[in-house]
Amino acid sequence: MVERIKEDSSVVFVSTGGFSSSSSADIAEEFSENMISAVELSGGQYSPDLIIRLEKLSKKIDFRVHNYFPPPKVPFVFNLASGNSDIAKKSTEHVRNSINLANKLGSSVYSFHAGFLIDPQVNELGKKIGKRQLSDRDEAMERFITRIKILAEEAELTNSKILIENNVLSATNLKSFGENPLLLTSPDEIEMIMKIMPKNVRLLLDVAHLKVSARSLGFSPEEAHRQLLPYIDAYHLSDNNGTEDSNMPFDESAWFWKDLKTNLDYYSVEVYREPIEKLRAQQVLVEKMLNNV
Repeated sequence: MVERIKEDSSVVFVSTGGFSSSSSADIAEEFSENMISAVELSGGQYSPDLIIRLEKLSKKIDFRVHNYFPPPKVPFVFNLASGNSDIAKKSTEHVRNSINLANKLGSSVYSFHAGFLIDPQVNELGKKIGKRQLSDRDEAMERFITRIKILAEEAELTNSKILIENNVLSATNLKSFGENPLLLTSPDEIEMIMKIMPKNVRLLLDVAHLKVSARSLGFSPEEAHRQLLPYIDAYHLSDNNGTEDSNMPFDESAWFWKDLKTNLDYYSVEVYREPIEKLRAQQVLVEKMLNNV
């Protein structure tokens, strides 16, 4: 097990991902008014003045840029493992654009989800995905690895770090496809990828994703967490009942505290459908637990 060292530099962010119908700049301003000064930008609505507003807010808010952000004017499914040349090009350019935005906002980190063996429709994300032909897993993995390495080399020029987030496999989607249509859901596959990545590519472990995938694939989330500790540079924190990624609140008894690394500078509360006051309370709880674990 990796030694867990306590430091004062840990930063607990709150995700804007639960406010998909709003502009993330509006949500960041509301967060700031409610004592949340560390914000993970995720999803939200497109607006032409978004970047300008965020640059102004970055003077008082510590930002992290995550996955499908900034939201494009014309939506698409972000998939770096895609065999579709148009989706692959859009996804690659999105990463470059997001790293550039992170730098503008004073951050050297950009995180995103691992790829898929399919290209879901925009309206299927987070839901049951309609069955369709899957890409060959080895070929999709090779595309994903190749593109990550190219992007990591480019990111190194600005001393930027790339974080890959583990995907979530629900039992519903596993049953629908008859096999796993997602990359990086099992600890062995995650570890295999991380071992061959450049030094500026690390893991963002979503503990809620791990919990659901563990039930679907039949592994222990606690053991998987411990296996992946050497590669983790950030966490997404939320809870669920083990069957779907429902982004529910967590408490002091949550399963992941025991092995949580406490020496990182990126933890994100990814709880949805709760008032901002509740999100602030979740942020305070994480800060407390990091000091007491």
